[in-house]
Amino acid sequence: MIAVITGDIINSQHADTEVWITRLKNLLEHWGNSPQIWEIYRGDEFQFKCSIDEVFWHFLAIKSLIKSQENLDVRIAIGIGEESFSSEKITESNGTAYVNSGRLLNDLKNDGHTVAIKTLNDIVDRDLNILLKWSSKDFDNWTMATAEIIHEMIMNEDITQEDLAKKFAISQSSISQRLKRANYDLIIETNQYFKKKISEL
Repeated sequence: MIAVITGDIINSQHADTEVWITRLKNLLEHWGNSPQIWEIYRGDEFQFKCSIDEVFWHFLAIKSLIKSQENLDVRIAIGIGEESFSSEKITESNGTAYVNSGRLLNDLKNDGHTVAIKTLNDIVDRDLNILLKWSSKDFDNWTMATAEIIHEMIMNEDITQEDLAKKFAISQSSISQRLKRANYDLIIETNQYFKKKISEL
């Protein structure tokens, strides 16, 4: 079983494409090779596959990266399922994970939410989607400054608040306040819960 993230950038027409696309490519390259593991297509849509265990953390890494740029946000559909055909290009691969993710992105565009998940189990879907709707109330309202800090924490799990303070040239107490405001401890707990629920599939 694999996870497939299909996403599109919200407000991409109002931003400098070169900036966000370069940063998104650098992030996705960190996790695998294009076009087999990830691909950006149609200008502002992308697809990426990963292990089910890491999908929530990867979703947050992408979300925080995009939210750390002015006026931008991202819609993300997480599909969990099988990969019945693996092509050299991810956009030509197939299986329930791809179908679930692709269809779900269309649903998201219609219902106004920014993230949802579709697995092979309706009960797991219900539980995780309620969780995602609640947590997105926070994620969707991250400021650029908060998103930057969250992104650094997700990408460098060993980084300390002192390191972050140096990197952003602000006080450690400011870092601490931003992490508190972002409910970072709760984000870590949510990731653990997500992993546990998906492991039950």
